[in-house]
Amino acid sequence: MNISLTGRHVELTDAIKAHMNASIQTLSKYNLDIISVNVIASTQTKKGKDHSVVEFVINLAHKNSIVIEQNDQDLYAAIDLATTRAQKAMRRIHDRDSGHHKDGINEAKIQANTTINLNEASEAMEDEIVPVELALYKPREVEDVLNDIKENKKLFEIFIDNDGKTRVLYKRNDGKFGLY
Repeated sequence: MNISLTGRHVELTDAIKAHMNASIQTLSKYNLDIISVNVIASTQTKKGKDHSVVEFVINLAHKNSIVIEQNDQDLYAAIDLATTRAQKAMRRIHDRDSGHHKDGINEAKIQANTTINLNEASEAMEDEIVPVELALYKPREVEDVLNDIKENKKLFEIFIDNDGKTRVLYKRNDGKFGLY
């Protein structure tokens, strides 16, 4: 990893250089191929006040470069904030690369076929299905169904009325009953 420290209108003391180098070394924990890191420290005057500006340019192998510019009144604080932002950007790239998106669809199919036996899965599903016979064939009055819902504290009941229509009687949120 090539490291370049530059000061524009700022004298880079040994303490500032050591702080910048320590900040750059924290970026290596993401196991990305860092080709070079350029750090440019400068000062600007805005509205009569001096501001320190730190710019990080991180060149990664086979990826886009990361460019971060951070302003602050204190140079050390600007370096720390820029380092935090750089770590966040590199963590995103690392997570994206090491995530589950790296495998192709064919590898996922092969893995699924080796870990799951489709015959056993279909037999297991057949065991879980329990057929229930509905009592829909017998016509009922709306008042009888309403009494059943109140007694059993059900939310709804599906039935066939005397005209042969399939109906649904349900309890509404306001406590009244609706008929569909």
